[in-house]
Amino acid sequence: MSYQTISIAGLFYIIAMPIYIVYLLTKNKKVGFAATGMLSTGALIHIYGFIQRFKEMYVINHSIMRSIPVTNLYESLVFFVLCMVLGYLFIEWKYKNRSFGVFVSIVAGITIGLTDVLGITKEVQPLVPALKSNWLLAHVTLSFIAYAAFGISFITGLLHVIMETKNKKSFKYIFSTSILGFMLFMFLSIIFDVVSASNPKSVKIFHSTLGNSSIVISIFSWIALIAMIFIFWKFSDFLIKILKSLKITPEFLEDVTYKGIAFGFPIFTIGGLVFGAIWADQAWGRYWGWDPKETWSLITWFVYAFYLHAKFIRGWKGTKISMIAVIGFIVTIFTYLGVNLFLSGLHSYGSM
Repeated sequence: MSYQTISIAGLFYIIAMPIYIVYLLTKNKKVGFAATGMLSTGALIHIYGFIQRFKEMYVINHSIMRSIPVTNLYESLVFFVLCMVLGYLFIEWKYKNRSFGVFVSIVAGITIGLTDVLGITKEVQPLVPALKSNWLLAHVTLSFIAYAAFGISFITGLLHVIMETKNKKSFKYIFSTSILGFMLFMFLSIIFDVVSASNPKSVKIFHSTLGNSSIVISIFSWIALIAMIFIFWKFSDFLIKILKSLKITPEFLEDVTYKGIAFGFPIFTIGGLVFGAIWADQAWGRYWGWDPKETWSLITWFVYAFYLHAKFIRGWKGTKISMIAVIGFIVTIFTYLGVNLFLSGLHSYGSM
C-alpha cells in the first residue's frame, strides 16, 4: 500500500534530523553528506509512494487529471512535505549549505507523524462529486506548492529573527525561540505517540505526553515542554555561533525568506485564489461565498501581500520583515489544517 511506503519515507526524514544535528555540531563533511543522503533517500521513497498512490487512485477514478493524490487531508499533507523537502534539497544544492536541514526534517517528520495521530484516513476512496473536476489539479497542487515555499520561508525567517535579535526579553525573540522549542517537543511527542500506541488506528496527538491519562506523566511532559522552550531561549547563542561557523549570515537567511515568498505568492494567488474561484463557480454557482476556507485563504494572501508591500514600498528590512514571514506561515497552517479540523464549511470534505 502507498501509505506504508510514505510512512517509510517519513522514517527517513526523522532519522535525518539527528544526523543533521551531529553535522551542525561537528561540521564534518561526511556527516553532512550522510544527512543529505538520508533526506534525499526519504524524498525518493516519498516520490515512489506518491506514484503508487496515483496508480491506486487511477484504478478507481479512471482519469489521469482526477487521480493526482491531493484530494483529502492525508494526501495534501503528504504532497506538502514532498514539495518542501524537494525545495529544501534544491536550496541546499544551489547554496552548498546544509545549515537548516535539521529544521526541515523536523517539520517533515511532524507532518508525516500528524497523519497517524490525527486519525486521518489513509485509504484510497472514490472522489466526492465536488472534487470531480479538472480544476482539482490546478487549484490544489499549486496551493500546496505555495504552502511548501512559505514553509521554507518560515524556517529561514525564524532563524533570522533569532540570529539578529539582541534583546532576549523582546517579544519577537521569546516568540521565535518558543516556536522552536515547541516544534522539537512536538516532534518527539509524535514519535512517542506512534511508538506507544497499542492500536495504530486509535493514536491521538499528545496522548503519550501532555494528554496522558497519568497525571505524573502529563505534569512531567509540561515541564519538559517549558524546559525545551527555556533552553532555546537561554542558549540560542550557541545556535547562532553554529550558524555563523557554517558561514550563515542574516543576509542569506533574509534573502532565502524573501525568495521563498516571492516564489510562492504568485503561485498561491493564481492557484489558490483565482483557480479556486473559478472552480467554486463551476461547483457551487458562485465565485466567492465567504466560506471559512475561502476567508482564511484571503487572510493568508493579505499577510504575504503585506510582506511584499512592506519590503518594496516601505523599505522594511531585518527581523521586522522576517516576523511577518513567521506569522504568515502560522496563518497558513490554520488555513491548511485549522479550518479543516475546527471549522465547518463547503471544504469539509477534505477534513479527515
